[in-house]
Amino acid sequence: MKTGFLFCFLGLTLCISIDSFSQTGNLSGQLKFEDGKPVMFATVYIESVKMHGLSDEKGNYTIQNIPFGKHSVQISSIEIEKKEIEVEIGADNESLTTILKRSGDTNLEEVQVYGESYKTQIEKSGFAVNVIDTQEASLRNIQTNELLNTTVGVKIRQNGGLGSEVNYSLNGLSGNAVRIFIDGIPISAYGNSFNLNSIPPSMIKEIEVYKGVVPGHLADDALGGAINIVLQNSTQSNFNASVSYGSFNTFQASVNGQYRFKESGFTVKGSLFHNYSDNDYKVSGRSVVVTGLGGVQTPIEARRFNDAYRSTGGMIQIGYTDVKWADQFLIGFTGSSDYKEIQHGAFMTIMPYKGRFMESDAKLMNLTYQKRDLFVKGLDLNVNGLYGKRNRILSDTLSWAYAWNGERAIDFRGDEYQYPWRSQQEGGPTLSTINRDVASIRSGLSYTLNNHHKLLLNHVYSSIDRVDSDVLRSVLENTFRGTRDLQKNILSLTYELNALDGRLKANVFGKYYQQETINIDPEIDPETNEIIDDITKASTKDEGYGFTLSYALKPTITLLTSAEKAIRLPNESEVFGNDGDNVVANPSIRPELSNNFNLGFRFGTFRLEKHDFTVSTNLFTRNIKDRIGLPIETSLNVNDEIILYENQGNGTSKGFEAQLDYTYNNNFGVNFNVSRFDLKIVNRGVEIDVPNTPFFTMNGSLRYSFENLIQKDSRLNLFYTLYFTDEFSYLVPQGSNTVGDEFFEVPQQLAQDLGLSYVFPSNRHVMSFDIKNIFDKPVYDNLSVQKPGRAFYLKLNYRINNY
Repeated sequence: MKTGFLFCFLGLTLCISIDSFSQTGNLSGQLKFEDGKPVMFATVYIESVKMHGLSDEKGNYTIQNIPFGKHSVQISSIEIEKKEIEVEIGADNESLTTILKRSGDTNLEEVQVYGESYKTQIEKSGFAVNVIDTQEASLRNIQTNELLNTTVGVKIRQNGGLGSEVNYSLNGLSGNAVRIFIDGIPISAYGNSFNLNSIPPSMIKEIEVYKGVVPGHLADDALGGAINIVLQNSTQSNFNASVSYGSFNTFQASVNGQYRFKESGFTVKGSLFHNYSDNDYKVSGRSVVVTGLGGVQTPIEARRFNDAYRSTGGMIQIGYTDVKWADQFLIGFTGSSDYKEIQHGAFMTIMPYKGRFMESDAKLMNLTYQKRDLFVKGLDLNVNGLYGKRNRILSDTLSWAYAWNGERAIDFRGDEYQYPWRSQQEGGPTLSTINRDVASIRSGLSYTLNNHHKLLLNHVYSSIDRVDSDVLRSVLENTFRGTRDLQKNILSLTYELNALDGRLKANVFGKYYQQETINIDPEIDPETNEIIDDITKASTKDEGYGFTLSYALKPTITLLTSAEKAIRLPNESEVFGNDGDNVVANPSIRPELSNNFNLGFRFGTFRLEKHDFTVSTNLFTRNIKDRIGLPIETSLNVNDEIILYENQGNGTSKGFEAQLDYTYNNNFGVNFNVSRFDLKIVNRGVEIDVPNTPFFTMNGSLRYSFENLIQKDSRLNLFYTLYFTDEFSYLVPQGSNTVGDEFFEVPQQLAQDLGLSYVFPSNRHVMSFDIKNIFDKPVYDNLSVQKPGRAFYLKLNYRINNY
């Protein structure tokens, strides 16, 4: 109740109009050559307010939130003669079409200073960070996680097909050491039904991937790094819809749009998505067998038969944008639900499940408020919050045993049989329910003293009030249901320096962490037969700090270094358990600590006539204490159905990563990246390689565009993507007296994808076709769980960028 009252009070307070704030408008337009062809990737720069935009493939550009008044606009590119024009911003949206002359001689240094995109600015800030543009991905039939998986230093660990559990690995640190955010709010607050694979790339503006060192504005216990999903935040009216169908009866659809009333600034934003897949792809291997008479096991190739997935959700927001008292003020509702069948436990075991499934839903109110120059120039305020309910039910009531052929299993006599515990997973039949009240409020206040100095204060509060129950338990047990409470506060203070004409950028920050967990379970006192509460409490307080430094040795050579003492607090599932993910509780688990260091260089962008290329490198170390992870697997527990997160011990991770980006004439593009590291941990006094970790990965992609193919002003894009993962073991070395290490190795993998997209002349209709894993190679991932083979997908997309 207190959290809900605070949330409502904050929303009402921010509604108050402050008339003294200045008005802003947007400048949009198109750049053309004298022959009518578009000027692509030119810089449009407004000196008076230090704002800029870049033209796209059609020559279109937009610069938002420009103060009313007259401004000098400079337009520059290596292909044009620099031009300067005067514009007056006096309305919400101003439009301008500019004709430009070609030039073979342009001051390249000026273009590089003014023409840095948001992506380049972030990647030169000193953090080990990559910014992913989703513009091309939104036209193809690929998931957000697939897009992340092509990023240097990022490895997506997925337990199967669409809707299966996903873990993110950044430079070897994975699981909950890596935090995922949506506009700065932890994605965990939204629940299972609202995840990265549920969010279509068309809803995403860009993705920021921070490795090892996380900026203060993402105040959280992200020890291994953070992935921040920045949703589309344009104030222009727009609409996008897509539908796709493909292998394994996979159907996906999404709609998102926004409409803004220009005079009042009243804005309505909405989005819907629906995903479904049977996930009935073929699997094989040592665990995929059928047991016949006499207990003889016969390996087979089988289709997964209890792995269907469905998710549906949407978001609606109403409020005001670009008005006197707010750049954005939006109040909304997010609702989602999903259904996931469970084929097996943590490992692919000989006896698969049938009839075991999980359902969840979420109903959340959300609030967004942003205002630049609050009260005084340079003072900016950002508030994001949500409050609501999340529910989850796990059903496992079928007692018959099943084999991988989808039929009932037989014993050595040939008779069908039932499990004595009367459910698919050991522990007995269950209809367990977890009901959660969740809240998360993130606030940030920044003050720019001048062009050289900036201070930022950020705070995040999150809470989970959780009640567990099971209708198959006794009435007495459910009357006194167990409760789980978790509250977390993280505060950060940051100082930013920009000196030497922008060549030197520094960032120093400190963080304070506080978390309290309360675990209450009723039990019967054997002496008095009275019900008593078994209460387990844990409170954690800690501090972290760090810095980043960026120095431009030359306009095209930048030194980047960063370091952080990082803290990772145990999350809800690790402390309280989660039956749906086969995780049991561990209330005594300790926080994980790490000292993270990065040292890298960024070379480019170098331009030679029509050739552009950029090279970036990064060396990193992670010194870890009390690493949180799965138990160190041995041949004794490899067939376990449940898992327990524990403190594995102390360890180190050392490695490097490198990436090359090359484009020619804006039509041909190449991206190649490589990551190699060692992750060792001291377990029971012995230093070992952490199992179930791919240490060496490479990714590559090619893109080529054909203009005016079949129709004038159309565009055909061809894509090729390669994923390489070196072999790794999901067990520690077993020694000579066991079946051997090779039995538990995940083999070397090379998967390749092909895709094409055709953009029709109106630029509103797009059709794409993708082939995943074109050579149908076996692909494995977390704990050697097999992933889908070759698959085909067709997607249709319709969009209106401004109306």
